[in-house]
Amino acid sequence: MHNTRKFQYAIVIGRFQPVHFGHQRLIEEGLRAADRVIVVVGSDRKPRSVKDPFTFDERERMVRACLRGTEQMRVSVVGVGDSPYNDQLWIASIQSAVERLIQQDGHVPAAQAKVALVGHLKDSSSYYLKLFPHWEFVGQHSVESLNATDVRSLYFDPENRGQLARADLPDGTAAFLDKFTGTADYAELCDERAFLVDYRDKYRYAGSSFPPIYTTVDAIVVEAGHILLVQRKFHPGKGTWALPGGFVGQHERLQDAAIRELKEETRLKVPVPVLNGSMKASHVFDAPDRSQRGRTITHGFFFELAHNQWTGLSDVRADDDAAAVRWVPIAEFLGMPDRIYEDHYFIANHFLGGLGKN
Repeated sequence: MHNTRKFQYAIVIGRFQPVHFGHQRLIEEGLRAADRVIVVVGSDRKPRSVKDPFTFDERERMVRACLRGTEQMRVSVVGVGDSPYNDQLWIASIQSAVERLIQQDGHVPAAQAKVALVGHLKDSSSYYLKLFPHWEFVGQHSVESLNATDVRSLYFDPENRGQLARADLPDGTAAFLDKFTGTADYAELCDERAFLVDYRDKYRYAGSSFPPIYTTVDAIVVEAGHILLVQRKFHPGKGTWALPGGFVGQHERLQDAAIRELKEETRLKVPVPVLNGSMKASHVFDAPDRSQRGRTITHGFFFELAHNQWTGLSDVRADDDAAAVRWVPIAEFLGMPDRIYEDHYFIANHFLGGLGKN
């Protein structure tokens, strides 16, 4: 390794949905400051959505398209999943990923490496930059360019996509987006965006500057090592698997709403009194950005059903609004975060004792 740079490793953390000039500047700063750069791609293993439309592999290709010549050998790219209700777990995941790459390099023990965290403190979404005090922070000034939210808003709106010029993005990103436009995934994401725009307009409070806050419930139902899931038939999250749940009625208690939604969506053949007696725990899940529809606070209710070995798992049947409903072995569920709607994987994992891996 060279000794002319202050650091041996520079860490750049982001979602890169997609890679824009601001991201490129951070990576360039990392290359100036350190011998090696580790790009941590967040929100790994999530289903496609308007907010997170691109896979880890696609984002890695966009990152590498920004690099020139020998820079490729100096940059490692690693994916890390979300932990929206456990910052410490998310921090540990990043620490482990970085330590593993440093150990693989073999140039210096991970505990002795001089490491910098390169970033730009722009708004509340940058709070994570303060969660790694053991790495020296190297600030980067803002670059005048479209941010990722602006890019997605234009790109997934076919009527206004022409406003997104190739000059607004790094060449590699522009080329990738051009190609992605011809895919079925792009068409589905455009449909989802149109649904979300219409949904927000429809439920906006007339004459009020305060957007609505929704209250929902979700049922986490387990029986004999299986968890009950519903496959979504419509946008948002069309085709993903979700916990049974929905909105709370004006005159309902929360647990009553959870049981009603559970029965409606899955036709679960378990009497209501038995379900009430099977409710073991509840928890509020209020990550501000947990739902693309708007600010949505959900209350999770955990039901553990007694199993009758002679009759098998309790009967279920999909409602008209669901594509399918099934009992999924918990071991299988833990391996499918990229097929689970919004934050439902993390909600279920909260009650399953943190068995899932991000």
